[in-house]
Amino acid sequence: MDKYKVTGMSCAACSARVEKAVSAIPGVKSCAVNLLTNSMTVEGADRESVIEAVKKAGYGATPFGEGKTHEKGSNEGDGERKILIMRLVASLILLIILMYVSMGHVMWNFPLPKALAASPFAIALTELLISALVMIINQRFYINGAKGLLKGAPNMDTLVAIGSLASFGWSTFIVFKMSFDVTLAHHYLHELYFESAAMIVGLITLGKLLEALAKGKTTSAIKALLELAPKEAHVIRDGKEITVLSSEVLVGDVLAIRPGESFAVDGEVVFGSGTVDESSLTGESLPLEKSVGSRVFAGTLNISGYLECRALKVGEETLLGEVVKTVSDASATKAPIAKVADRVAGIFVPTVLGIAFLTTLIWIFVNNSLGYALARGISVLVISCPCALGLATPVAIMVASGVGARGGVLFKTAASIEATGRADAIVFDKTGTLTKGELSLSDVFSYGLPENELLSCLAAIEAKSEHPVARAIVAEAERRGIDSVLAESFNSLAGNGVEALINGKKAVAGSFKFINAAYTVPEELKIEHTRLSGEGKTTVLFALDGKVMGIVACTDTLREDSEETVSELRRMGLRTVILTGDNERCAAVIAKKLEVDEYHAEMLPNDKAAFVKELSEKNRVIMVGDGINDAPALTLADVGIAVGRGTDIAIESADVVLMNDEVSTVLGAVKLGRAALKNIKENLFWAFFYNALGIPLAAGAFIAAFGWELNPMFGALAMSLSSFCVVMNALRLNLKKFFKKTNSKKEEKEKTKMLTLKIRGMMCPHCEARVKSVLEAFEGVFAEVSHKKGVAKLNLPEGVSADDLVKAVIDAGYKCEIAK
Repeated sequence: MDKYKVTGMSCAACSARVEKAVSAIPGVKSCAVNLLTNSMTVEGADRESVIEAVKKAGYGATPFGEGKTHEKGSNEGDGERKILIMRLVASLILLIILMYVSMGHVMWNFPLPKALAASPFAIALTELLISALVMIINQRFYINGAKGLLKGAPNMDTLVAIGSLASFGWSTFIVFKMSFDVTLAHHYLHELYFESAAMIVGLITLGKLLEALAKGKTTSAIKALLELAPKEAHVIRDGKEITVLSSEVLVGDVLAIRPGESFAVDGEVVFGSGTVDESSLTGESLPLEKSVGSRVFAGTLNISGYLECRALKVGEETLLGEVVKTVSDASATKAPIAKVADRVAGIFVPTVLGIAFLTTLIWIFVNNSLGYALARGISVLVISCPCALGLATPVAIMVASGVGARGGVLFKTAASIEATGRADAIVFDKTGTLTKGELSLSDVFSYGLPENELLSCLAAIEAKSEHPVARAIVAEAERRGIDSVLAESFNSLAGNGVEALINGKKAVAGSFKFINAAYTVPEELKIEHTRLSGEGKTTVLFALDGKVMGIVACTDTLREDSEETVSELRRMGLRTVILTGDNERCAAVIAKKLEVDEYHAEMLPNDKAAFVKELSEKNRVIMVGDGINDAPALTLADVGIAVGRGTDIAIESADVVLMNDEVSTVLGAVKLGRAALKNIKENLFWAFFYNALGIPLAAGAFIAAFGWELNPMFGALAMSLSSFCVVMNALRLNLKKFFKKTNSKKEEKEKTKMLTLKIRGMMCPHCEARVKSVLEAFEGVFAEVSHKKGVAKLNLPEGVSADDLVKAVIDAGYKCEIAK
């Protein structure tokens, strides 16, 4: 799927026009245009065809790369806001003068210079010149509006331009009438609409600025993610530590990271140990211990300990880069609920133009006043707002995607956010999802083999398996110091177990159901299986050369937040289900503890997929899993949620990815989905209600019944604020708490106390090195010293006094004090 930057769009009618033009290209499978980010995603067409189609529609399109585009887009947004501010300030200054002359003097007798006050014609010319200047300053509306009209694709700018020009044209006509009939000049002053012509574009500019500022806040999540990675990194090259830009770090470089610093790349620790806060990426509040061999990620914070890591992924290839891309891509897609608004937006502007023309004609016949009739038609044009319709869905999706990313939830598409919000049933895989998945071997019952020999054979054939039960068996064998026998021809039996050859004999380890169907299980082992599974333990039977030789059992524990999460989901009205490959008794124990609505045990991957498919026929289903065996079910569910530490296949199959393995994050995702869906509905209701009420009001439909009449200037003000209200409503999602409170990067930095010392007397790098060695003589202290700046920046570990550090520097022959 290709992504493009689209230029020239001003409202939902524009985005609908672009989408329609590109969708008409032969072979296009999907096209989504996002008015909020001025972006477009297209699948199934070459770039040249897409760009040409957009150009013919009257707009511009250029392909762009994800990572750089975010930063560039931010700068472009800042530049756009600066231009709008300058236009608005210049317009306001002129508008104040214009309103003083046109309303202050004419209506309320505010003083004017005598020469000007004595001549109504001079006052009219003054209004004409000032309004013309305001219109020139805001000429963009007229240029874009004319282009849209000439291309047969009128847009919001067309409505504004026609409304403003109609006011200006009528007023100019009145000025000529004044010049021909001086005796009625004072009367004609009250028929001028110059202030409306100028105020319309001035107020719309105000609205555009407010909208731009609000839009900037909706993209703050992406900006915040980009800012997680430091701009500079300390790289060790040729035995020397140098500081380079993070963008200049190469794969294979070794970086030094001190307490209080963030990682610039994804890498592997090659020296040192410490604790790292990964909450910025995973949402997990507890810091993680890191040592040699541990993986670290860009944007995470080193809380304590000196670490050196080798860069494995840099720039856009890091996990942070992938998160940014996912959030951006989700924001660029469309939710199904937006289809209604898109259809309306496609015919909105032509419809409004027709209503405005009809309104003018009707009032000409009713009122016999062309000026009054024009005012009604102009009011219709300037109050109509297609932008509110176009922004209703994407702003909520953008904000929800950002909130989710901060909480450790990555929604891949806008549709997945909507589907999560609509879900009424949720299906959980058990092992590794609701339980910790860290099984330990609790029981060993051999039948015809010595216990250690049974474990040796089991460890041999389970060694290549990634299943939690296999890992528990291998770990127990290693703990006991039992060497594995030689196993060959390993084969995984999906959902049943594993098999291999041991000394030429077929060895099989698997579930009771599988082994019992294939072999004769001794009565003693059946009794043992019944007892163990009744305790909620997972059993594995072992058969060698056609004979069942023993049974082992593993225990797993529920995650701390599983009970609370399932209980809250049920309270929210979701049907809760557990699907597991474990035996019936083990599943029953867990299901009883969690009080789920239903559970199904001893299920193969295809069984899980079939159940989810059947459930989806009557319910909107969320499937939560973490393993390869969950992939089919994740794909078939309305929403597949993969635990981020699961397998790559599970993550690829899912619509939503959790960056951590906390079950409560699923609850947060559901709450966020519901809040986002509610927010979208509120935005759409406002957009439709605003136009449904505003257009008849502007047309004068309520004048006869209630005496309600709308001045074009107030219509323009209402239009300028409507989109702003929609965006601000979406931003309310930032105020709600959907996930467990985590320690922010700022809080962790505060925990990691940093100290800056002002040092006088350092003259050269030798002095710098001496001060550094003096400070780092204290245990746990790592210092950055600059003789040029005369400062030393360092962490302050617990148990080390700042006063002692100052005294040590002074004793070394320098003047030192704590910087304030």
